[in-house]
Amino acid sequence: MEQRLEQLKVWLNQSGITFQDIAPASADASFRRYFRITDNGKTFIVMDAPPEKEDCKPFVHIANLLLERGLNVPKIIEQDLEQGFLLLSDLGTTVFLSELNNDTVDEMYGAAMTSLLRLQNHKNPDLPAYDKALLRTEMALFPDWYLDKHLNITLTSEHKEILEQTFAILVKNALAQPQVCVHRDYHSRNLMVNKDNPQQPGVIDFQDAVIGAVTYDLVSLLKDCYIRWPREKVQAWVNIFYTEAKSLGIISSVSFAEFLRWFDLMGLQRHIKVAGIFSRLYHRDGKEGYLNDIPLTMEYIFEVLALYPEFKPFQKMLSEIL
Repeated sequence: MEQRLEQLKVWLNQSGITFQDIAPASADASFRRYFRITDNGKTFIVMDAPPEKEDCKPFVHIANLLLERGLNVPKIIEQDLEQGFLLLSDLGTTVFLSELNNDTVDEMYGAAMTSLLRLQNHKNPDLPAYDKALLRTEMALFPDWYLDKHLNITLTSEHKEILEQTFAILVKNALAQPQVCVHRDYHSRNLMVNKDNPQQPGVIDFQDAVIGAVTYDLVSLLKDCYIRWPREKVQAWVNIFYTEAKSLGIISSVSFAEFLRWFDLMGLQRHIKVAGIFSRLYHRDGKEGYLNDIPLTMEYIFEVLALYPEFKPFQKMLSEIL
């Protein structure tokens, strides 16, 4: 790691970038690291993405795509894709999560939903499809990493059949929805407070964007794995988004009841996946902090299972084995 940091400093110097200070800015759930450099009082972000572990090209491609759509994302100032270094504009240090409360949430989520609609309200770009194979690969993380690796639960053939039936319903739900550009991690740790223009929140960590279900990013925002709101508030926000998406032609003849079902079932798919990811981050990557977020993730799962009768077998199964 220290060797990479020295390489990074050499690259900055060779690129003619002067700086008086360099310090860790953040890390994410991948092998990427971020540093903040200061040059005469102005700050920039440097991404370190080891090329044998991470590919910078999707980040560059999608950053430019989102900029064209009017989103507030980091601008790429310098790049070296071969070494895995990017110099980016700095969107600040304040994530949504640190400022969300009952007094601020309506305005902050309103701004985030406006940006999300801006992302979706265009012709779909050339991005990978959030298809059946990807949806199923993600949900398989739940039995493989959460149930088996984390909880040491051995599933019976009956359990596996219940999982199969559940996953089939969720895949069908995702693919039945209008397919749009999906950020894929549109939540309170990836949205930055923009003090100069609160209506244009900063958006980061978008390099895994795909073409997928219209409710996916909305559920990432409103059923966030790091903060929870009462269902009646969530439903009211979903209604605001639904009304605006309908007026923009992003969705057409679907009723609000059906849209809410899309939203809830999309959340179930996401939270099943995330419980597996959080477990894998601990057991494979040694990032134990994410274990603290599994209980809320499981609360979301049980909430949806109780709302829709088709998930009674899965609800009963989890109640018995957990």
